[in-house]
Amino acid sequence: MTVDKVHKPVRVSHRGAATRSALLNAAAHVFRTVGFAKAGVSEVVAEAGASVGSLYHHFSGKADLFMALYEEFQQRQQDRTHRAVSDARAQGETDPTRLMYAAARAYLEGCIEERETTLLFFCGDGPPGFDSQLRGRLREWTDRNVALFRKADEPVDEALLMVVSGAMLVAVAEVIRRDDKDARRLADDITALLSRLEPQYAAERRPRPRDE
Repeated sequence: MTVDKVHKPVRVSHRGAATRSALLNAAAHVFRTVGFAKAGVSEVVAEAGASVGSLYHHFSGKADLFMALYEEFQQRQQDRTHRAVSDARAQGETDPTRLMYAAARAYLEGCIEERETTLLFFCGDGPPGFDSQLRGRLREWTDRNVALFRKADEPVDEALLMVVSGAMLVAVAEVIRRDDKDARRLADDITALLSRLEPQYAAERRPRPRDE
């Protein structure tokens, strides 16, 4: 089963929501403790104090649990980056490179704050096909943020997308393996460098300096 095929509608009753939350918390604990590949459904339900039937009522299996944890993490990350950009704009910031800096820095800060959760998704131990989906989702996130660089009628700079998304993928893997102080220093350095990048068409439009 690949992650793309995993989907289960979520019940909204209070009791159902509580059970679902308990199962997700238990799954996160079990996945962090023994790894996704070695984790079993029986361990998750035992940790949650639930039944196997209740797990399959909410999820189709442990891959579905893993993806639900990832989607919740991604939503928190999206909220963080949106707040960072909104706050920067509210303070009068209009420069697209600085807005990109704010978004990228907020994303990395979220990874540092949720280090154990982030490690779940960047350790290489996930459902079949997840690594590819992880790269794709980060590329989508990058595309939305690189859009800050261009007007609606301007082309997407594929090279810039590849560089920024690749740099963020490596940056996340590095910051979550360092202590908080070193991780935040590295995050500052990386996003400061990223903020200097610009699309190729912008560089081509810049006036060339005249020869002395």
